[in-house]
Amino acid sequence: MGVGATDALPVVHDARAGRKTLRKTSARPHRAGQLSPAGGFGCHLPRILFVSLLQRAFGHGSTGASQRRPGPTLLSTNSRDAWIDRVAHAVERARMNFMTKSLRALVPTAAGLALAITTPVRAQSDPAITPSTMPETPADVKAAPEDAQKTASGLASKVLQAGKGDKHPSAEDTVTVHYSGWTTDGKMFDSSVKRGQPTSFPLNGVIKGWTEGVQLMVEGEKRRFWIPADLAYGEKPGGGRPGGTLVFDIELLKIKQAPKPPAVPEDVAKAPESAVKTDSGIASRVLKKGTGTTHPKATDQVRVHYSGWTTDGKLFDSSVQRDEPIVFPLNQVIPGWTEGVQLMVEGEQRRLWIPAKLAYGENPPPGAPAGTLVFDVELLQIVK
Repeated sequence: MGVGATDALPVVHDARAGRKTLRKTSARPHRAGQLSPAGGFGCHLPRILFVSLLQRAFGHGSTGASQRRPGPTLLSTNSRDAWIDRVAHAVERARMNFMTKSLRALVPTAAGLALAITTPVRAQSDPAITPSTMPETPADVKAAPEDAQKTASGLASKVLQAGKGDKHPSAEDTVTVHYSGWTTDGKMFDSSVKRGQPTSFPLNGVIKGWTEGVQLMVEGEKRRFWIPADLAYGEKPGGGRPGGTLVFDIELLKIKQAPKPPAVPEDVAKAPESAVKTDSGIASRVLKKGTGTTHPKATDQVRVHYSGWTTDGKLFDSSVQRDEPIVFPLNQVIPGWTEGVQLMVEGEQRRLWIPAKLAYGENPPPGAPAGTLVFDVELLQIVK
């Protein structure tokens, strides 16, 4: 399963096993009070699972298994544990990450800017990080110096080390950085340098000051930012997040360019007359014939690429844009997916028009798309 950003595959709530489910919160360097594309930095987080809407599957309230009401969560707790095992090798190196906009079913973590999902794994450390190389409190932490660059939004910065690259990231790109953050009284609230582990995140999934500021940088550059409260968490954010102006030292290590979003289907508003319709109300048409001969069963796991739109043409999620296919149990998603993907064979691409009653409903929980949904799905593999 892909580990990464953003988000909205259809899953049902499942509170079996009696375990705590993650409750929905709002959040962002992550934006104040949000757990989403603006989720926050992680302080002392053993592992971060950066998931998409399909992977928001860690519970959004406590809906019984028999209720099978789709919402902005995807996997049951049992499926979650299996999924965690499969992706542990990919996420074990990350202690802090940023949540994407559609990822909202999370619990705020401890201090700092952290808004993420954590599970215990063994800690990793960088032997090159010693007490003598720990970040020191900047001498100018209280206020930006006169020679600092200032933008129209109020963001101030100065270059600490010139970069070697010549390209600036866009807001849609994913960046890998090292960073340390302080309040203006010199108190450090988070540092990837101290943990010895850089972090990667989508640049449009963090507080405004980060989204704007990191776009000023090139690879290899180190820059200090003074981010005013209105571009961070506010003056009194609560929830363990730091308030007021925040000071960050950021080193931009790598830029990963975001794939272009898929084109909006020409027939997104309504299924054409030629579409195949099922008794339940699902309409579909084959975009590319498959190479397989076997159809998945509801109990199978499948590996897919997908993009989803509302009927007004708004893209709400895409594994294609993230360049990360997703694996999930077919009986752990909204009914429209469970039924529709069973019509397919490996290698096939199909467009599905899923009515609200088989998706999230007309008035879904916040963060989930409403009404009829349109999905382009490519069945890559029946995992079994």
